[in-house]
Amino acid sequence: MVQMKTKIKICGLRRPEDIDAVNDLKPEYIGFVFFTGSKRYVTPETAKALRAGLNPGIRAVGVFVDEKPETVAGLLEEGVIDIAQLHGHEDEAYLAELRKRTDKPLIRAFRIRSAENAQQAQASTAEQILLDAGAGDGKTFDWSWLEAVTRPYFLAGGLNPDNVGGAVKSLKPYAVDVSSGVETEGYKDINKMRAFVRAVREEQI
Repeated sequence: MVQMKTKIKICGLRRPEDIDAVNDLKPEYIGFVFFTGSKRYVTPETAKALRAGLNPGIRAVGVFVDEKPETVAGLLEEGVIDIAQLHGHEDEAYLAELRKRTDKPLIRAFRIRSAENAQQAQASTAEQILLDAGAGDGKTFDWSWLEAVTRPYFLAGGLNPDNVGGAVKSLKPYAVDVSSGVETEGYKDINKMRAFVRAVREEQI
């Protein structure tokens, strides 16, 4: 069986120069954060303007935390984003409610603090799952907890240009997701983004 190459998601874009950078680097996914509690928050209007300049081959993901289903569905159906990533307390009932409003794919994020959390992620009905350290503090979690996860997943939490190559080599995740690991003083750094993308792709040559 041919091993699929790990894809790349760069999250938390909020400036036109961020869009220019990803258009050059061509990750498979980028993320807009719609959670007002985040320093990377963008308004739907800003996201729409940024999306207009995004290479159409790159899929835009919207990150939400306990947002109203109709708000999430609206951004999906309007085409501001292609996929919704749910980072709050969204349960199976929430997913069912959201699916009444949209048939676009959903990524459910799980904070992994134990092997049991990984098993819960494995059982999710979301089209895709994201496994995260969860605190947004640039720290990784114990990757050995993922042994029970047999479905494809996005790996997040503490990834940076220095450790992502090892993660790809040992775990072979569907995708790796980075935000703070490619920032300098809170903003995306093109040199760190380039180094991150290179580390992922060189590991798979």
